[in-house]
Amino acid sequence: MKYWRHLLTFILIGFLTACIPVNLDTPVPAYDSGIDPNNWVMVPSGEFLSSQFNELINLDHDFEIMVTDVTVNQYIAFVNQALLEGKIKIGEFQGKPALIGFYPGDPFHGIKHEIQIDAGDYLLVPLNDPASRFTFDGKQFVVKEGWGNHPMTNVSWFGSWTYCGYYGWRLPSEKEWEKAARGVDGRPYPWGWELALNNANFYASRDPFEDMNLVGSRTSPVGFYNGKTYDGYITLNSPSPYGLYDMAGNVWQWLGDVQFQEGFSDRLMAGGSKDTYDKDLRIWVRNSAPPMYYGPAAGFRCVR
Repeated sequence: MKYWRHLLTFILIGFLTACIPVNLDTPVPAYDSGIDPNNWVMVPSGEFLSSQFNELINLDHDFEIMVTDVTVNQYIAFVNQALLEGKIKIGEFQGKPALIGFYPGDPFHGIKHEIQIDAGDYLLVPLNDPASRFTFDGKQFVVKEGWGNHPMTNVSWFGSWTYCGYYGWRLPSEKEWEKAARGVDGRPYPWGWELALNNANFYASRDPFEDMNLVGSRTSPVGFYNGKTYDGYITLNSPSPYGLYDMAGNVWQWLGDVQFQEGFSDRLMAGGSKDTYDKDLRIWVRNSAPPMYYGPAAGFRCVR
């Protein structure tokens, strides 16, 4: 009887919490992390320990990767420029207003549950989603106040792929991302072997951007967890061995890989997010979604 009483209590709490209105336009704290999102670092070729089981993998090439996720400022600058050049356009995707761009399509194997991605125009970002961090007046995209140095979210895989490709870059492969996140020693987290609440932005990390009673969880500025103190909130310096920030928490990061296993043509994500529990911040944890998916906890960074 005690078990059922406790279960009913949890259900009731969950129901009441779900009924609390979330104000997406509540002002966001303004903090400058001091980490430059325009910086890149080199990740060298060579062996590293991969996956939960520490498989020895050899990455046969060097590459450069962004120190942070692509920010709202960076993405909106791209959008306004690419629109002027006719590289992307305003239109509709599946009946909803959207920023759209051309994608050349994927090989289709005809396997059960596989999504057929033909050549054509696909959604990059939606234009009418209240969780987006920009406004659009019909001509110009403008960043909402306070969100410029936060990671770009509500961006599909196509939107991430298009951004990287516009500059001659690309999305990282799963193995590139993993080596950049953990180095060579098999650590489970980018910063090391243990996780503290102030290493990253994840569920219930109690950072200044989280208020579950009013606004829910929100992204933190890129590079926020760098050892600085923000109005009394002390962060731990939490870069990867190569100096990359937010490789765990804040937003899931789209990868370049297409997952064809079991008939699905989803794209992979890595890194966990502001909405996930601590176990999802381990480097080997995978997530995936169809390439047209977008959400307030999905972002990306590029490699070259």
